[in-house]
Amino acid sequence: MTQLLNKLEESLIALLLAAMTLITFYQVVARYFFNGGFVWALELTTYLFAWLVLLGMSYGVRVGAHIGIDAITRLLPKNGQQVLAILATLLCLAYCVLLFIGGIQYVSMIYGLGIQAEDLPIGQWIPYSILPIGLALLFFRFAQLLFKLITKP
Repeated sequence: MTQLLNKLEESLIALLLAAMTLITFYQVVARYFFNGGFVWALELTTYLFAWLVLLGMSYGVRVGAHIGIDAITRLLPKNGQQVLAILATLLCLAYCVLLFIGGIQYVSMIYGLGIQAEDLPIGQWIPYSILPIGLALLFFRFAQLLFKLITKP
């Protein structure tokens, strides 16, 4: 199940990046060479970028690509380093929970009010749904990291 989620996450990130690139390229060519283009291209690219960032956060946690400042932690003994890493991960999990709850409330409010996207013919809650989705995935990745930290000898 985790392998499937890993592949889905990587594929979505690649797809989002490719879509952003193609839409932006088309829009630039259409604007500067044909004095045309799509009005909705910038808004769609912005939404795709938000999806890319929120999915990329969980990917970064999974592959250990996030920046860590460990100058002080390296001064501690191994047990102290592990305790501090567990504490930091627990704080990250709490952060994910708070933002997930806020994301659910925000998306629910937008849905309830029926707010539409400016240039796209969709409800704004659809692109904003990445908030709870991305934070749930980030929570899952931090939970995996916590499990690894706790079970590591």
